[in-house]
Amino acid sequence: MALDERRQAVGLFRYSLIRPLASPGLTTFERGALVRAAVSVDHVGPDGARVEVSATTLRRWLRAWHAGGFAGLVPAVRAQPTRTPAEILDQAEVLKREAPGRTAAQVARALAEAQVGMVSARTLQRHFARLGLNRSPDGAPPRAFGRFEVAEFGDLWTGDGLHGPVVDGRKTVLCAFIDDWSRAVPGWRWGHGEDTVRLEAALRRGLESRGIPQKCFVDNGSAFISAPFNRTLAVLGIAIAHSRPGQPASRGKIERFFRTVRIQFLVELDARGGASSLAELNELFGAWLEGVYHRARHSETGESPLERLMRARPLRRASPAELHEAFLWSAVRTADKTGAVSLFGNHYEIDAALAQTKVELIFDPFDLADIEVRYQGRPMGKAVPRQIRRHTHPKARPDTPPSPKASGIDYLGLVASRVAAEAARRIAYAEMNAPVPIDRDGDNSDKEIDR
Repeated sequence: MALDERRQAVGLFRYSLIRPLASPGLTTFERGALVRAAVSVDHVGPDGARVEVSATTLRRWLRAWHAGGFAGLVPAVRAQPTRTPAEILDQAEVLKREAPGRTAAQVARALAEAQVGMVSARTLQRHFARLGLNRSPDGAPPRAFGRFEVAEFGDLWTGDGLHGPVVDGRKTVLCAFIDDWSRAVPGWRWGHGEDTVRLEAALRRGLESRGIPQKCFVDNGSAFISAPFNRTLAVLGIAIAHSRPGQPASRGKIERFFRTVRIQFLVELDARGGASSLAELNELFGAWLEGVYHRARHSETGESPLERLMRARPLRRASPAELHEAFLWSAVRTADKTGAVSLFGNHYEIDAALAQTKVELIFDPFDLADIEVRYQGRPMGKAVPRQIRRHTHPKARPDTPPSPKASGIDYLGLVASRVAAEAARRIAYAEMNAPVPIDRDGDNSDKEIDR
């Protein structure tokens, strides 16, 4: 909208809030109740965004209306002239209208490249806002996201990943789940990747410590749409919802938590010189999460996550057997006419009655030697390994490879010792075979002469 239209819209918005307060028949107590009701909720502003208004602001607008009517609510035009030359701003407006998709930063670069003049992107943003050009290319205003919060603990857990520091020469990623109601983080784990293994490890921590939530809200990353992760949720009866691509604001609570991690935890981690290992990183983060984040008052709820957890409803706990079943992986294979199946290069023999049928293979991704066979959901015994070429699933990679067992053999030291011993023996042999020195008379020089 143009500048005058925007000022009128702001005036109408202010008038809509103070009009119920302007009734002359209201008592002070009644007017105070209306003010408290108005400030307790947010309102749709003139730009479509949701805004909050304080009691002080409402009273100031009410005084302005009493003094000047509707005109007193319309924002005044700033008389202070801009420091940016008018020809630069005019050319910037032309560039913006020519291609509405251009950002203020891009317009500033174009002006500099054309030698029209230098101007900051922030100045152009304010200028475009005054002209009503701060909209999307289709002319629509920025989309406003209303505030949302579920009613109970465990109604919704939101999961996502945060890329963190380099540890052990590799980038780390924090997989975490935040409870929408309490803002507590029940499940988390730092690892060397944002994959299904690390994601399931984070979720399992939350399930074991807090119980089973009703729904998980995640994005469309490969780990969140993987078959093993979806099988885990299905076994435990957890519903899943995916955010729309390109709309990270819908996962605002966990994005805000990740911002807190960056400005509080990662800053201090960097100040101490980082973490020497992934285990130390997880230990330090766990201490900060329980000792600082869960005890700090949240700006939205007015309580700390720990305070909300103390009065939260208990969630259903999964039994060890149920958890074990939930985190197994599965694959569907067709047995050949001899009752044999293959899985990632391994060959197995199953019940001959299942020859040439589709069966489901259930397994731990870190142990492909132990495979359970199921047909139409019914257990059909174990698959007998014929040939094992791979012991783990291709996607089941540990964060740190196991340390090799020390042999206790110092090969180079042994070689050096052997060469030194051989050299010593050669010197001894040389001295043993050396000729005995004699005097001029032919006698042994060492022999004593009798006189």
